[in-house]
Amino acid sequence: MNDLVQIGLIQSFASSDLDQNLSNAVERCLIAAEQGAQVICLTELFRSPYPCQIEDHQCFEWAESLDGPSIKALQLVAEKKSVVIIAPIFEERSPGLYHNSAAVIDADGSIAGVYRKMHIPDDPGFYEKFYFTPGDLGFQAIQTRYAKIGILICWDQWFPEAARLTAMKGAEILFYPTAIGTPVDESESERERQHTAWETIQRSHAIANGTYVVSANRAGVEEKTKFWGQSFICDPMGEIMEKSSEEKEEIVTATCSLTEVKKTRQHWPFFRDRRIDHYSELTKIWSDQ
Repeated sequence: MNDLVQIGLIQSFASSDLDQNLSNAVERCLIAAEQGAQVICLTELFRSPYPCQIEDHQCFEWAESLDGPSIKALQLVAEKKSVVIIAPIFEERSPGLYHNSAAVIDADGSIAGVYRKMHIPDDPGFYEKFYFTPGDLGFQAIQTRYAKIGILICWDQWFPEAARLTAMKGAEILFYPTAIGTPVDESESERERQHTAWETIQRSHAIANGTYVVSANRAGVEEKTKFWGQSFICDPMGEIMEKSSEEKEEIVTATCSLTEVKKTRQHWPFFRDRRIDHYSELTKIWSDQ
């Protein structure tokens, strides 16, 4: 395995034409591969508009299985270009049972692993509990041809426990496929305040765990939500290496060094100094002490 890994993230819009969204994703993955990307990450639920702004049973028609058209199309790209693709989908496990998932397609076109979103929000404009069952596969580090990677999805990005457990499994790069923004009528100052918090928490995961962090967000306006865009890649010290614009569809690439992950963890030995003998209360919902 090489030390240097070229990362590509796809920041995109989504229309009501699911087939066109898939076609666009395939095309952009091909372009990213031509630009040298070896591991490519698409946005959360990339093939459709973000369904969770409303509770509508018709949106379940957008779901597909792990051997459905999205995964099959991207498997062909991965095999053709020898790239790893992180493909987030609205997974239909069975009628009435759905997950917000991401398949990791390895560079030979096989599925190296699947992550199902663990933390499911239920907030205005993000009614995910109506659609999705919480993941049952746990936090994982998935070995691919180019690196051992961890996948966490959107709301997961606010939880330090998720990043920590994924890093403890051996993940060298954390990927966060995302669909996050604020209401279109939100004030600019509040939008900026919330965006800054979102970016800061993810950069802190990079620092605390000595990993690269890759966050691929939607852009544009859907219904009543203005997505932030501003997808980014940051290094194990939390410094942003590359960042997209707020409103455009873009491909962002950066080169990650796996040796840098090792060196950072040696110089900032957070794993060494954890006091697991005093962390038992983390398994409680709240401490009443």
